[in-house]
Amino acid sequence: MSRILGVDPGSRKTGFGIIELQGRQIKHVINGRLLVGDGDFADRLKQIFDGLSDLIERYQPEIMAIEKVFLHKNADSALKLGQARGAAICAAVNHNLLVHEYSATQIKKAVVGNGHAKKDQVQYMMSVMLQLAEPPAEDAADALACAITHANHSSLGIASKLPEGMRTSRRRGGRYSR
Repeated sequence: MSRILGVDPGSRKTGFGIIELQGRQIKHVINGRLLVGDGDFADRLKQIFDGLSDLIERYQPEIMAIEKVFLHKNADSALKLGQARGAAICAAVNHNLLVHEYSATQIKKAVVGNGHAKKDQVQYMMSVMLQLAEPPAEDAADALACAITHANHSSLGIASKLPEGMRTSRRRGGRYSR
């Protein structure tokens, strides 16, 4: 049994999702968002670090998969997103988790089959793949998709364990960071 924490970082909302691999099946454990608001930026980074640290302690994942920063038109937004990612990565390595990174295109291609899929398509696929009663929030869906992407790209070989018609891309991706 292995647990993967997926993270969709943001400086105001950070999505998270934890999946568990049980033999040939992927099980949903939890998903949600850390809503850190509009306060002081340093305090928001601390809330991301503390919130993810609490989740890691409570649910004991072994691996974190996180979305890479993509180039924003606004440099200030890209810098803030990078700092939010840094807070998340620090929480993971502080708890001895392995960290893997995937681009938004890799994640969308792995779970929807189209690297330019829309947010609602990712939400729908997460509800179908994980048999959720309703689609998760956008940030949480992206985080779950990131976790599933890692399961698919890792040596865990999950692509062959998904239901027929739900096979995902097997291209290698992600990278180990310490």
